[in-house]
Amino acid sequence: MALGSSFYLTYQVQKEQLINYTLKSNYAYANKLASATNNFLESALQQLAYSAKIIEADLDNNVLLEKEVKRLHLQTNSFNSVVINKNGITVATSPYLPNVLGVTSSSIGAQQALAKKQPLVSYPYISLENNLVIFISSPFFDKNGKYMGYIGGTLYLKESNILSELLEQHYYSGGSYIYVVDANKKLIYHPDSKRIGEQVNNNSVITAVLSGSLGKELVKNSDNISMLAGYAPVEIANWGIVAQRPLKDTLAYLDVLGIEIFKRITPLVLMMLLAIALLAHFISRPLKLLADSSHLLNDENNVNKLKDIKSWYFEAQQLKAAMLEGVNTLQLQMGQLRQDALTDPLTGAHNRRGLYLLLDKLIQKQIPFAVLEIDIDFFKRVNDTFGHDVGDEVLKTLTCVIKQVSRKDDIVARTGGEEFLLILPNENSDSAFVIAERLRNEVANTPMAKVGCINVSIGIATWPQHSDDIDQVYKCADKALYHAKETGRNKTVIASLN
Repeated sequence: MALGSSFYLTYQVQKEQLINYTLKSNYAYANKLASATNNFLESALQQLAYSAKIIEADLDNNVLLEKEVKRLHLQTNSFNSVVINKNGITVATSPYLPNVLGVTSSSIGAQQALAKKQPLVSYPYISLENNLVIFISSPFFDKNGKYMGYIGGTLYLKESNILSELLEQHYYSGGSYIYVVDANKKLIYHPDSKRIGEQVNNNSVITAVLSGSLGKELVKNSDNISMLAGYAPVEIANWGIVAQRPLKDTLAYLDVLGIEIFKRITPLVLMMLLAIALLAHFISRPLKLLADSSHLLNDENNVNKLKDIKSWYFEAQQLKAAMLEGVNTLQLQMGQLRQDALTDPLTGAHNRRGLYLLLDKLIQKQIPFAVLEIDIDFFKRVNDTFGHDVGDEVLKTLTCVIKQVSRKDDIVARTGGEEFLLILPNENSDSAFVIAERLRNEVANTPMAKVGCINVSIGIATWPQHSDDIDQVYKCADKALYHAKETGRNKTVIASLN
């Protein structure tokens, strides 16, 4: 669990760091690219402004105008085409476009330039030649400062030019790419040329970058794919540049790295687990052997096995010493109990010690029982008349009768000279009374050697009906027996529930 937790936490930390690194990288690249694009547009405007100054020197020189548009077009690949518009009429083009020369310009870019009368980067629009273009223009004036027209260059967004070359310098790998949107949320650059000109809505990154913000964000693209995006605005044209990479592709490397780490660490982990298992086995083995021996300590052989257990560390040795000390104490107690016979030597019935031990077990197990206190009527006369030897025989015979009437689990005990107890587990007062009467009648009909027949009186009490205290149950049974003797003997009396 510790290893798994640490592996998981390491993965999460690396994942967070990788995401943050990718976001920062995309942000830095978008910002750099936005700055470069901004510089390109400023440079393009400067080139156009320079040409406009040349034109202003000789506005009516058509040769000069044609020469200037060719120079501007061919000198660099800043523009896909260059035009000069004077008084609303196209007067020079490069490349040569005879179908627009001498015609009033009606394109969106031309109309914007004529309306603004200032340096301008137009919105993307569809040209007369059905190209998606942006138009960059600079105005020119006569000697009196009157607006005369503009010189402008077009960039075909779906064809190669300096802008596309600049944007395509981005290193496309692992699904990363950049795109550019204009102020109307239209794509003016995208690696998939089919998407150029597409309107993109419901994208928080585009909304943020077109508001002039720059930053980084985890966002869902139009295909509902999580992307790690960095963005920056191109202020001169109110464009936004976004560099992004799919989150899944970003984390793919981390997944591969995790698998490689897992492969390399698995043998070490298995060795560690094996070492832990072996160590745990050697540590727990003495404890297990001690535990296995704990319930058999009354057996001499198991005591010897306990002594032979190798407790190689301090705690196990202390436990073993404590158990051996307990065993010695237990054996002393057991020896003492063996010396004190649990049975009455005359009758073979349980004596008081044996009775108490058996009653404790019944009470611990919460088994209810009835107590029959039995006393021989006028037993003193038997001893006085026939002697104690005959009296002893009477006691033995009575014991045999009680055992014959009792069941396997019943407890027969001699508690005094002529006093006996019969314990009946799981019996109440009424059922115990039936058994007591059967016993009393059986005794009355059983001849005793030299004596003839004798009678007994019986008192009955039950646990826990009469009391939870066994001593109180004895007293209740004793009172019932006393009442039986006072009211004529040779009878059975159930103790009252007071």
